[in-house]
Amino acid sequence: MADEANRAAFRDIQGRMIEITGKLKQVQNQMRNKEGEKKRAFLTLEELRQLSDDTNTYKSIGRTFVLEPKSVLMNEQEQKLKDSETAIASLQTSKEYLEKQMVEVENNLKELLEQDPGLARQIMSMTVM
Repeated sequence: MADEANRAAFRDIQGRMIEITGKLKQVQNQMRNKEGEKKRAFLTLEELRQLSDDTNTYKSIGRTFVLEPKSVLMNEQEQKLKDSETAIASLQTSKEYLEKQMVEVENNLKELLEQDPGLARQIMSMTVM
């Protein structure tokens, strides 16, 4: 009876670990995307700052380019930069939370395996396909 309870607990812990790992990878990918957006916005701003105020600047909208004042383009890029920084900070918080959850799940798994060495042997003897 205790053996079945431990197996069920192991499956539960394993499921939580898989779920948290997936969420962590998703957050890391989102962070990577936002870092790229932030870098593009920063580089675009740097290029715009080098232009004189009377330079014709164009904004890409789909396959067309629309004439826009430099100030409008700079404001858009500054807003993209701020939005990316905010999103990155939020994602970092989520990442830290998920990492703490992962440590907690790992500790639960260690505790379970220490309680039932037989379960640990069974898991180690399983073949991965």
